[in-house]
Amino acid sequence: MIISEQWLREFVNPDLSTEALAEQLTMAGLEVDAVTPVAGEFSGVVVAEVVAAEQHPDADKLQVCTVDTGTETVQIVCGAPNAAAGLKAPLARVGAVLPGNFKIKKAKLRGVESQGMLCAAAELMLSEESDGLLELAADAPVGADLRDYLGLNDVTLELGLTPNRADCLGVVGVARDVAALNGLTLCEPAADVAEPATETVFPVEVPASAKCPRYLGRVIEGVDLGATTPLYIVERLRRAGLRAIDPVVDVTNYVMLELGQPLHAFDLATLTGGIVVRDAAPGESMTLLDGSEINLTAGTLVIADHERALALAGIMGGENSGVTSDTQSVFLESAFFAPELLAGRARHYGLHTDASHRFERGVDWQLQRRAIERATQLLLSITGGQPGPVVEVASSEHLPKQRQLTLRLARIERVLGLAMPEETARKILEGLGFEVHSDEDGILTCTAPSWRFDMTQEVDLIEELARVHGYNQLPVSRIQAELRGTSNREAATSVRALRQGLVARGFHEAITFSFIAPEHHRLFAPDIAAVAVQNPISSELSEMRSTLLPGLATTLAHNVKRQNNRLRIFETGSRFCAGQPYSEQRMLGLALLGSRAAENWADAGARIDFFDMKGEIEQIFARSGGALSFQRTVQPGLHDGQTAQVMLDGTRVGVLGTIHPTVAAQLDLPKHTVLAELELDAVLTGRLPGYQDISRFPESRRDIAVLVDRGVEAAAVMETVKLAAGPGLAELRLFDMYTGAGVADDQKSLALGLTFRDNSRTLDDDEVSAIVTQVVDSLKENFDAELRA
Repeated sequence: MIISEQWLREFVNPDLSTEALAEQLTMAGLEVDAVTPVAGEFSGVVVAEVVAAEQHPDADKLQVCTVDTGTETVQIVCGAPNAAAGLKAPLARVGAVLPGNFKIKKAKLRGVESQGMLCAAAELMLSEESDGLLELAADAPVGADLRDYLGLNDVTLELGLTPNRADCLGVVGVARDVAALNGLTLCEPAADVAEPATETVFPVEVPASAKCPRYLGRVIEGVDLGATTPLYIVERLRRAGLRAIDPVVDVTNYVMLELGQPLHAFDLATLTGGIVVRDAAPGESMTLLDGSEINLTAGTLVIADHERALALAGIMGGENSGVTSDTQSVFLESAFFAPELLAGRARHYGLHTDASHRFERGVDWQLQRRAIERATQLLLSITGGQPGPVVEVASSEHLPKQRQLTLRLARIERVLGLAMPEETARKILEGLGFEVHSDEDGILTCTAPSWRFDMTQEVDLIEELARVHGYNQLPVSRIQAELRGTSNREAATSVRALRQGLVARGFHEAITFSFIAPEHHRLFAPDIAAVAVQNPISSELSEMRSTLLPGLATTLAHNVKRQNNRLRIFETGSRFCAGQPYSEQRMLGLALLGSRAAENWADAGARIDFFDMKGEIEQIFARSGGALSFQRTVQPGLHDGQTAQVMLDGTRVGVLGTIHPTVAAQLDLPKHTVLAELELDAVLTGRLPGYQDISRFPESRRDIAVLVDRGVEAAAVMETVKLAAGPGLAELRLFDMYTGAGVADDQKSLALGLTFRDNSRTLDDDEVSAIVTQVVDSLKENFDAELRA
């Protein structure tokens, strides 16, 4: 937001220098990013009129001009293409000093004497335009000092406003804060109600009342667009970075800068039937004022007549209904659009306009009538015309409501360390536009003004008091607070300890976006409805993740493209589940890729596989105390036959698997990439370790090899062995699995090591042999297993 200091001081004029005013605004939260003079340093430049212009006798591109300076007539040699008799332009007289300490002297150009220099805007550092002389208004007083005539002893203040301070996107809003900061009265611009001179109205319908709760329109007939926009409006627009176009556009821009309310004017002759504020129809398109043609998408709010869309609501008008030099009657529009429903719509079309910048942040919903009256007042004074009555369509149901907030004086002291008297707090808040009522207990009931959308809770009011009182005037005091200890379950593992443990095992932590591309979501969760982002940063980040796997996979792909071919990463974060009710679930994601060990002379570079990830998961759940198992399953995005669900005490708590070859090809990942996702709450749940006696008696180990069908899972075999062996089985290991010569094609050999131990005595060979026989019989019964010879 760029404003002129002179313009600001018309509404409130504190006894502060420019530097002090900028410092005060910054400390009040309206950060001044730059203070820039509106023109370069120059002197001796006056308003002059070209009386005659003749071709230079020895130069095709030069003219010899006779120029009236107000006190004398001088001869100037000029190369500007727009130099012509009757033109009024700045003249740097002999002795003048231009920006850069450039002094004007008498000179001869191609043998012809020149007594000064006619100036372009760029030569005076008024703008960057240098394609011709700066053309001044026809009524500019010849001989007047240019700095005084244009009011160039001024600076612009560039404010870096936070999104919650949309009320300061107009000079009046900034002036309101300055008045409150200095205890002054705000002198707001007058906006007299224009009495209708004609009964002409243009009908208005608002079917989309939720998106446009208030819409005002007025017909003004007989306007003269050949009129000249007053100099003060042109200059204030220029200093704000806008160029003058015609009186109607200039007035709407001026009111937007002054009050913060965007307006739009249509050529009444181009409209048919009436105004309809509606959502875009399927397949509808329109051409914008900048000449670009867009295809309107569902959910886009448009201003239309009975035949076509006229404007993108709150963003930009259409080319075919805009005001031109032939316009004789205009339909002036002033509306309030719901900011939360308009947010992101301009960016969706690759646009960003002054209007969309304001509407997305929130315009004062009670400002529309005042703005249309102010614009009418200015238009009539410039272009003439006959105004009709204002047509208003409003939906009280959808209009915002002024919030009532409670403020406790004791709370102010607790937060700011400052005992602020009630009278002081009331004065500050009323200066900012709040209505304040108090009760006997020192509790203030404050009604927020309609332009403050950001007032939602008590601390917001305290912040207002702090910034107006002055952050640098708050007392310095020690923080005092009641500290209450919190109890942690000793059995539980903290997220921090989990992270440290994974890092110790060679993992790196990744942090990915919670929103992902729809195509990536479909790779890993095609059957799950994703939570759509209402205002996405881009189309590639338009859905909330329902699984952590896409983010981990794309992170792997990003690293692989940069020659990082051995990766072990993890992420803790939430997945977002659509439905009624909506829910979030904390998850742990893991990803492995590349060789099993870092490159070294003693390792052959074996690749990571499914069982490496399985081992990592077993280590993660080592403290859980529950029964951990893995069951074959099918999961989108993962390889069939190399995917398992993780079960803890019979409940599914996650999944692991090798990435599916098709998905790997789409993401440019190696086919041996392994991914896993676990429920974080299950991972963090543990049990306290308990004391257990160490047996003083020797162990006895027996190894067996059994033949089973290839479809039999080793885990099922081992579970059967545990049940059959009973409490005497101290340890069971699967140390080999063999297929090949000597084993039928439909079978596999599982080699198991069974270790037996008793804490009270030594087991003899007969007892161990009996248990082994019992185990073999059980395997025969359950899996038709046979001992391998």
